[in-house]
Amino acid sequence: MTAAVLRHAAPLMTLRAPLFAGLGAAGLFAVLILAIAIFGDSEIETPAARGEVDPLPASTLSPAPPAETAGDSITFVEPDDGAEVRLDGVADGFETPAEPAVAEPPAASAPDAASPPANPEALPRAPFAGLTERGPGGLLPIIGPNGERVSREYARPFHGDPNTPMIAIVVGGMGLNPAVTEAAINNLPPEVALSFAPYASDLQNWIDRARAAGHEVLIEAPMEPFDYPNDDPGPHTLLADGPAPENERRLAWVLSRTTGYFGVSNYLGARFSTSAPALTQVLESLERRGVAFLHDGNGRRSLIDSVGRSTGALYAIADRIVDEDPSPSSIDDRLLALEALAIQNGAALGTGFAFPATVEQIEAWSEGLDLRGYQLAPPSAVMARRRLEARLAAEAAGDDHSTANTDHRWADNGDAAHGDDHDGGYDDGH
Repeated sequence: MTAAVLRHAAPLMTLRAPLFAGLGAAGLFAVLILAIAIFGDSEIETPAARGEVDPLPASTLSPAPPAETAGDSITFVEPDDGAEVRLDGVADGFETPAEPAVAEPPAASAPDAASPPANPEALPRAPFAGLTERGPGGLLPIIGPNGERVSREYARPFHGDPNTPMIAIVVGGMGLNPAVTEAAINNLPPEVALSFAPYASDLQNWIDRARAAGHEVLIEAPMEPFDYPNDDPGPHTLLADGPAPENERRLAWVLSRTTGYFGVSNYLGARFSTSAPALTQVLESLERRGVAFLHDGNGRRSLIDSVGRSTGALYAIADRIVDEDPSPSSIDDRLLALEALAIQNGAALGTGFAFPATVEQIEAWSEGLDLRGYQLAPPSAVMARRRLEARLAAEAAGDDHSTANTDHRWADNGDAAHGDDHDGGYDDGH
């Protein structure tokens, strides 16, 4: 039995050394604590973290007045009525931070602050002193006391190279469609002339705006077409067989509708252009008033040419109507034809109507025209060039009558004083 007890107690005997060591260490620790309690310093402090945090001053804890908060500070805005909490002054990372406020410079004087920059292409506002008289509907053009003519005074100055082919464009029907008129005034080069319908509302304002953009302008005289009155240009249409006083009255109404135009262009008028007496009367009336005449070329060109020469009027006939077919591709073809004519003859003149496609295609075509070897010119410059060429041809042919028919105005109307202000060498005699 003794042997059995020893056998079961054997495992416990193997633990006695560690057990006695642990009990001894515990006893020593208890003795140490007891000694400290009896003999130690009662003022000793328990270990604590080094360093102290001073309390915030009372003034820092008081809320900052919101009204004086700087513009770029971050403030917490207490929501009202359960509104969403937000942080004012925190950039969200998607918007460009506002630049710091900069003190405004001293305000400019009222005219400088309100007036837009001057357009260097702008033509002077019409009418000019001494070039008008009272008419049935407003001011009528007249030749000035020193021979000044609206065909010259209201034309756009041009100082081109006589050796570079010239192309001039007139777009008619202006003032009837405000959107197209606006686009033509703002988007077309200033060398492109604009011809206005006499029935347009707010006509003088349109013409003033066109001249302010640099465009020289014309006024359209409605003339009888072949299918009149089915195709009726309006109550003031000039008639091929109409009484001369009535045609004169109607022409005066057209001319007095506005001011600032350098010439008159036809609106329709295929039948009117076949009547030599009616056409002669109109060109003589325009010549007496110092107004140029530009025909779109739709009619009997030979009759217009002969009447123009016989009356001594400043006139021209367009070489092409660019939008008889108003499709963009056809307009482009006609514009290319004008380029060919300009190379062949030195100058070319085209006309068009106020179709949106016409304005858009002319605008696109004009870009880079100088790089292609051409110069865009106002129609008055092409008319002046042609008049000079006709004069030189007449002199070369020894046609004294034709020369006298043109030269008397060139010498007597003060052109020498104005020789450099218009056409860069092309003296139109006006």
